[in-house]
Amino acid sequence: MRRLSAEKNSERVMQVQVETFVDDGGVEKIRRFYLNGRQVEVVENLDQWHGADYRYFKVRGGEGDVYILYLDVHRTQWALYQRSQSPGSRAAL
Repeated sequence: MRRLSAEKNSERVMQVQVETFVDDGGVEKIRRFYLNGRQVEVVENLDQWHGADYRYFKVRGGEGDVYILYLDVHRTQWALYQRSQSPGSRAAL
């Protein structure tokens, strides 16, 4: 399991920590992540795509929201790229 931390450079700094695991097929997936200290359990790894120096992971959190997390491979820094709230979700960032 890897746990990496990062900060997104913006007016409001978002602390992002991610815990990953490798599945039986050898694919790295996200188990859980933390946004400003708030834990989000991943219930489904939906998609991922890679480039030469980046990786994106699309996951569904336990509250039903869908998140896209971005990993800068060279700096080993994570950032929240996008969050889509499910109807009725009350999870605050």
